[in-house]
Amino acid sequence: MTSTTQPLAGKVALITGASKGIGAATALELASLGARVAINYSSDAKPAEELVAKIGSADKAIAIKANAGDVKELERLVQETVAWSGGKIDILIPNAGIALMRNVEQTTEEDFQRTYDLNVKGPYFLVQKALPYLPKGAHVVLLSTSLCASSTITPNYLLYVTSKGAVEQMTRVLAKDLGTKGINVNAIAPGPMATDLFFQGKSQELVDTIASGNPFKRLGQPSEIAKAIAYLSGEGGSWVNGQILRVNGGMTVGN
Repeated sequence: MTSTTQPLAGKVALITGASKGIGAATALELASLGARVAINYSSDAKPAEELVAKIGSADKAIAIKANAGDVKELERLVQETVAWSGGKIDILIPNAGIALMRNVEQTTEEDFQRTYDLNVKGPYFLVQKALPYLPKGAHVVLLSTSLCASSTITPNYLLYVTSKGAVEQMTRVLAKDLGTKGINVNAIAPGPMATDLFFQGKSQELVDTIASGNPFKRLGQPSEIAKAIAYLSGEGGSWVNGQILRVNGGMTVGN
């Protein structure tokens, strides 16, 4: 029986792209609720190792380097996680992603391949490789974007949003499939977030304009997304399946 302060005690979470931004905030949130966390990173070990140290002992968190867009690397990531965890993954969060701003005329085949490898192929095959280790009651939480429901979207988001549209369809159909095994599948779709990735290449004027378009007149914080992910990863999400939760302060409403 879990306590009210540690509702995820005994649970094991694997998060890709977890050394920074939303992934790091989610690792900290789930660890604070009692989960053991496998923190995947792609190249820079320092932030991942610092995050592990912040969470605590080697039994509570581990950093694993792997390319989240490569199937063989994903298989190794899963195997290293279950070797560390004792053979299971209760919470799977394919968070790693890339946001190349390209309209149809600007998109190269290389751009398309990079985006779909990390944003679509990665989550798809991470679920496949982890499935033998997901027990009944496990949760898969994918990452989309509220831009999939925005009517004011600009053409340069085409490549990014088409990949996230694939993730939303993946969520809906996987929920029907894995639900028969007692596994919940949902997606979080954030709005604009105060992360290094979001600020990159944007002027302060542009950032302020984007923030002003939200009813709350601000950007979201990674910790706010992390709490929503935690909700779907625990008992609160037990009867939530196949849903896209748009966590954006009212930037979009409805579907």
